[in-house]
Amino acid sequence: MPEHHPETTPSSLVGVSYVMPVLNDVAHVRQAVESILAQDYAGPVEVLIALGPSIDGTNELVTDLASRDDRIRVLENAVGSTPAGLNIGIRAASYPVVVRVDSHSMLPQDYARIAVETLERTGADNVGGIMDARGETPFERAVALAYTTKVGLGGSAFHVGGAEGPAETVYLGVFRRDALERVGLFDETIKRGQDWELNRRLRETGGTVWFTPELAVTYRPRSSVDRLARQMFSTGLWRGELARRFPASNGIRYFIPPAMVVGVTLGLLLGIGGIVQALLGATPWLLLGFVAPVVYLLFVAAATFSAARGRGASTAAWFLVVLPCIHVTWGIGFVLGYLSLTSNIARHTGR
Repeated sequence: MPEHHPETTPSSLVGVSYVMPVLNDVAHVRQAVESILAQDYAGPVEVLIALGPSIDGTNELVTDLASRDDRIRVLENAVGSTPAGLNIGIRAASYPVVVRVDSHSMLPQDYARIAVETLERTGADNVGGIMDARGETPFERAVALAYTTKVGLGGSAFHVGGAEGPAETVYLGVFRRDALERVGLFDETIKRGQDWELNRRLRETGGTVWFTPELAVTYRPRSSVDRLARQMFSTGLWRGELARRFPASNGIRYFIPPAMVVGVTLGLLLGIGGIVQALLGATPWLLLGFVAPVVYLLFVAAATFSAARGRGASTAAWFLVVLPCIHVTWGIGFVLGYLSLTSNIARHTGR
């Protein structure tokens, strides 16, 4: 990475603070930081990395990056959580615009420029765009496909695209810092879904959250079934918690995966009961319970045929695994979170 030295910048352009929490992500953080430093925004900028207690070499890598560019500042995030890191970065920010960055993401070169222009044009408190998931292996491509189709993570505009305009939430976000301060920053008790919850408060206090498809951030999905399952379980867990805390603010789409999990589980139990009935010589009417899992499997097959057609045999085969992995782990997490078990589970899993 080349050395950077301060240059004169147009005084009319607002300063931008990029805030990125990082924890155990040595494989992705360099690309994320380089995408920030490559921005074509001509105003003053700083990069604030809130570094959690990593054990995979991330600390050393981030320290090296900061030593090579004076725009980068490393801040200690002893807690290690994403919302804690975001708040540490926001409090340390020198400029009135805060760009939230994820270490798994890569910003397009014009991201900050378009975002600041959109903030000024719309008067919004937060603007954001699309999580453009892109995989490199067949498994990652299957995950990326699930992220960007309605049968995977639902129909939110920041996953599947849509028209520019006011939105419930957006991916990442470019914020007015005074708007963040107005609502009290991120809620550090919410480990996942904190963006949605913050945007809810921005809207409830009279602000606007603005979606524009012009902002498309490349996102690298999880690289294995185990990592995907843990991510989706944690995400579903906290979504269930949010649905319980704010019942009036949640759309019906959030309840579809947990309803599927409950329906398929009950169907399997009833079906097993039908097998017992048959063995005992009784009429096995409980076998009808198997209809629920069979219908779901047919749905997965149809969704794979529709979404993965033409994507290659390996990607399509993994999609058959990825789709139920997302639905089931997210749905189980949601049910447990909705039952107020979030804090107990997070305490024992470290998330």
